[in-house]
Amino acid sequence: MNEQKPNIIYILADDMGYGDVSAYNPDCPFCTPHLDNMCAEGIRFTDAHAASAVCTPSRYSVLTGRYSWRSVLKSYVVGGYSAPIIEKNRTTVADLLKAQGYKTCMIGKWHLGMDFPKTPEFFEREDFAACDGIDYCGTIKQSPTAYGFEYFFGISGSLDMPPYVYIENDRFTAIPDTVTQSGGKKFWRRGPTAPGFVHENVLDELTDKVCEKIREYKDSPFFIYFPLPAPHTPILPAKQFQGKSGTNEYGDFVLHCDDVVGRVQAQLKKYDLSENTILIFTSDNGCSPMADYEELAQKGHNPSYVFRGTKADIYEGGHRVPCIVRWPACIRGNRISDALVCLSDLMATIADILGITLKDNEGEDSVSNYALWKEERAEVRTDTVHQSIDGSLSLRQGRWKLEMCPGSGGWSYPQPGKEDKTSPRFQLYDLQNDIGEKINIIKEHPDIAAELRKRLIAYILNGRSTPGKKQKNNGRHIWDAITWIDESDLNL
Repeated sequence: MNEQKPNIIYILADDMGYGDVSAYNPDCPFCTPHLDNMCAEGIRFTDAHAASAVCTPSRYSVLTGRYSWRSVLKSYVVGGYSAPIIEKNRTTVADLLKAQGYKTCMIGKWHLGMDFPKTPEFFEREDFAACDGIDYCGTIKQSPTAYGFEYFFGISGSLDMPPYVYIENDRFTAIPDTVTQSGGKKFWRRGPTAPGFVHENVLDELTDKVCEKIREYKDSPFFIYFPLPAPHTPILPAKQFQGKSGTNEYGDFVLHCDDVVGRVQAQLKKYDLSENTILIFTSDNGCSPMADYEELAQKGHNPSYVFRGTKADIYEGGHRVPCIVRWPACIRGNRISDALVCLSDLMATIADILGITLKDNEGEDSVSNYALWKEERAEVRTDTVHQSIDGSLSLRQGRWKLEMCPGSGGWSYPQPGKEDKTSPRFQLYDLQNDIGEKINIIKEHPDIAAELRKRLIAYILNGRSTPGKKQKNNGRHIWDAITWIDESDLNL
């Protein structure tokens, strides 16, 4: 590591597909110049994966280095009013860096639950609907400032989930005075909205805050976690990007996100911080069907590139994501890595860079990528676990991918409960010869499926997938929700 600690900015797009970055997709009908520039000046990972195919669990793994199904959340996502899912004693990447003297800041979409001040009338409604019984003048418990971030500015859930009020640290910045909603690609749920909170302006307002913090922190090592609310719904590209992609509003919104990356890069350059800042760009999962795949296809674009499925699915389109790392002080530019990596790897990588030894109960599913960055190794992971929205798990090892469900586990065909009853209960694919996951070969290779299943069960029961002391999972036992673990497996 350089004598001077590197700054770290982690930009996490919301629902951006692998094929939405033009450097990744030679058939992309539009260009993402700023992300392409990151690729030219850094390293582009082609086999990077979110730990889950949906928002909340993916974010949990980024910040904790732990698969989210080890938490109380075994499937699906939380809402804008939901309770926190990160355990109070759980070390986060922000905790780790704060202890090393870093300024730590989070700006953007949290979506991991908070403990809002409530009145007795409060109860959480289904389908992320607006809730009564919130004291907007009270103090919020377990906001990001309880998890190692010295400063937070952003929203509690997705930008289509109420309440539509900015939160700064542990307080709401305003009291909602109107109710808003929208439909179509601009969809957001009906809910309380604060004065001055304009959905169309949120992405740029958050970027303004990030640029302010770069200027404020320029003389100290800093970590800025910047989870974008875009290009997730509501799909709201600013006027200067409308019609520019040649596809639809979603493609235009991707260009808006690319511009955000350019603004951050420009601010780093302005303060001579580019050389020793680790700038990471990735996505929390694949592209959502809300982008309108059919409409995009008519314009020659597939956000999932050559992969099967979309956001929410166990298939590659659900969790294989663009991942670009730029750090001129360490990383040689214009590099492409085919190494298998997971977004849960951030914690172990940062610990490795800073010479920190993680405790047994920290980053249990995190593997350092530092050797990949330095070109000392071509591979660091032997496997990784994926999860779909319904909680189905999958294990990827080398060319093989075992999926513990008969269908997508998500929103693509065949959806949970709608699978062909004559189909095998599980799926095995050879990604080396079938990257599109078209031919289930589990009947031809039962021995490989059995070995992968055994490994996956061991990871579940050991509370970790990395070397170290056995740990406990949180909440109900995962095997209570998984029918493919039986009593004999518990003796592994």
